[in-house]
Amino acid sequence: MQLLLALGCSRGLGRTLSACGLRSGRSGPGALPVARLCDPRRSPSRQASDVPRNQPPSSEFVARSVGVCSMMRLPVQSSPEGLDAAFIGVPLDIGTSNRPGARFGPRRIREESVMLRSANPSTGALPFQFLMVADLGDVNVNLYNLQDSCRLIREAYQKIAAAGCVPLTLGGDHTITYPILQAMAEKHGPVGLLHVDAHTDTADKVLGEKLYHGSPFRRCVDEGLLDCKRVVQVGIRGSSMTLDPYRYNWNQGFRVVLAEDCWMKSLVPLMAEVRQQMGGKPIYISFDIDALDPAYAPGTGTPEIAGLTPSQALEIIRGCQGLNVVGCDLVEVSPLYDPSGNTALLAANLLFEMLCVLPKVKVV
Repeated sequence: MQLLLALGCSRGLGRTLSACGLRSGRSGPGALPVARLCDPRRSPSRQASDVPRNQPPSSEFVARSVGVCSMMRLPVQSSPEGLDAAFIGVPLDIGTSNRPGARFGPRRIREESVMLRSANPSTGALPFQFLMVADLGDVNVNLYNLQDSCRLIREAYQKIAAAGCVPLTLGGDHTITYPILQAMAEKHGPVGLLHVDAHTDTADKVLGEKLYHGSPFRRCVDEGLLDCKRVVQVGIRGSSMTLDPYRYNWNQGFRVVLAEDCWMKSLVPLMAEVRQQMGGKPIYISFDIDALDPAYAPGTGTPEIAGLTPSQALEIIRGCQGLNVVGCDLVEVSPLYDPSGNTALLAANLLFEMLCVLPKVKVV
């Protein structure tokens, strides 16, 4: 994998913070010398143990405009060793079928994540008190070869999984979930899937090609990567070429929850059913930002009207508390169609919520 940020910028930040009386140093194996922006001694929240962990910086001590562009301004590492979880960017969009630009999604999500803080008062989660977390930069994809990009992604995630690190991925178009799930299934066996999206992404081929952002879960079924009786797709909607577009999904045993069935209601009862269906076996969360109505998330490549709301998105992710989540992704943010940055801001918040429901995070 390649790191997104330059070493020199990190060193410069360390000197700046030293002048402010904050200490700097390595955060763990393979870490760049990024400043430990939030000293545990200054943190108002209690520590889960005496083991020092990375912390997002507090704006009480470090201005939000200060620092390298990492997810939540966390330290950037080149290796997953020693990490419980990590944010990883996959800046790929050559599998898109409509509007491009998702290759710039990881960078924009990181920029908007500056508003995120370390605690989640709504759920009682303090993820950074229980997990060692860092930003692993970006997978070095090949923008001229989709098959080769999938190989590069798979190999990168095999290393992450082998290190026992849970990946939280910033996409990138939805093609990337296919090689990620190859790596996840290699470690965990066939996984359950909570797929939040406007589209089922189970098409077989387009223009003769079997690999693009509309087919990742068809390819996953072909290779036995999914525990099909534990696959739930939520938010599905839009026009189709037939009046029976979900037959393939139902035949595989997927549960398909249409957007119409979510309108004007809380999804807390739905998630209670999902938790029962998923049980204690490994589950992967894949969240396409176009699951949300384009009024809230216009910055995406294949928008569909009448989608989910941000509060429903929170209910879905928070409803995964207690599940054996082994990985997550947030895909299809296209900053070119997001002039306000609201889509990327929403994506950053949803990734934080995913971090908060990882198994090692205890709710206090």
